Amino acid sequence: MTRVARTRSSRASGGSRRAGAPNRPEAPRPDYQDRDPDTRVYVGDCRRVLDALPEARDGVVDLVFADPPFNWNRDYDRLGDTDAGDADRTWTDDLPREDYLAFTRRWIDLCAAALRPGGTFWINIPDDTAAEIVVHLKSVRRFDLANWCIWHYRFGQNRRSGFIGSKVHALCFVKPGAPRTWNPEPILEPSDRASVYADPRTQSKRDGLPPGLRVPMDVWYGPWWGRVQGNNRERRTGHDNQLPEAYLERVILSTSNAGDLVLDPFLGSGTTGTVARAYGRRFIGVEFSERNAASAWERITGIGMIAKGRALGRANPIFPARGKGNARSAVRSVST
Repeated sequence: MTRVARTRSSRASGGSRRAGAPNRPEAPRPDYQDRDPDTRVYVGDCRRVLDALPEARDGVVDLVFADPPFNWNRDYDRLGDTDAGDADRTWTDDLPREDYLAFTRRWIDLCAAALRPGGTFWINIPDDTAAEIVVHLKSVRRFDLANWCIWHYRFGQNRRSGFIGSKVHALCFVKPGAPRTWNPEPILEPSDRASVYADPRTQSKRDGLPPGLRVPMDVWYGPWWGRVQGNNRERRTGHDNQLPEAYLERVILSTSNAGDLVLDPFLGSGTTGTVARAYGRRFIGVEFSERNAASAWERITGIGMIAKGRALGRANPIFPARGKGNARSAVRSVST
């Protein structure tokens, strides 16, 4: 592992400008870097880093996954970037609405430009801003909406003023100009017809998929899909928000190939980088908090995935097996 020296000026501003090229900032130096596969983390504001990053300027990124700040006044810097004189390194998560939307459009535009034609752009976002993002990417950036998925979890914030929120939108866009990457095979799961009803028709399908298996539905839930909290083995202490490995495993396996370049502009606890590296993808992450970045790097290169493959190929039916045949045997037969 290579720990790259950094300077505050290059981190904060994206670097000085080259002589003779006044409109192109100098490429930033990674704060953390490792090889096999190439894995890099930059500390700073993603808008400044992406504006100067060669891969982003050249539009060669294969997959972007973004889990941005929700503007819910959360403390994303729990690991302590609050020392005297470091107030500029603490993210403000209660921006005025118009400022937050301007921020959102800016990072989206930079990520959209970073993608190659046919590249996939995933955004994890709550109800508050999902509609604005869809309109911007479809109407302004002219991206195709491939899927509007839902990540469902059972432990939403309790409240009396309305229905308890238990979901986040997993928006999947594709940049036009080339065929997208779509690999359903690694993420197939037993269908309800096979796992609940033991329906023999699932063993003689004509859709080209293996008997009894289907592409997952667009609402994602199950034993390994909940919010990462409490004594969950995946949990990283000191991080306010953390997605489950199962989520990123499905995203990365289905919409990228081994050796592809994955970008996460809001690294956080490092789930995207951890899963990308585990599956042989190159990775670039950007994180505003210096200490969050250090923690994420330790996870990406030192700890790795806690439960690689655990959620793959598993049925998550709502109802127990009820068919006349042996549904559990049917599931075993299609999973082996």
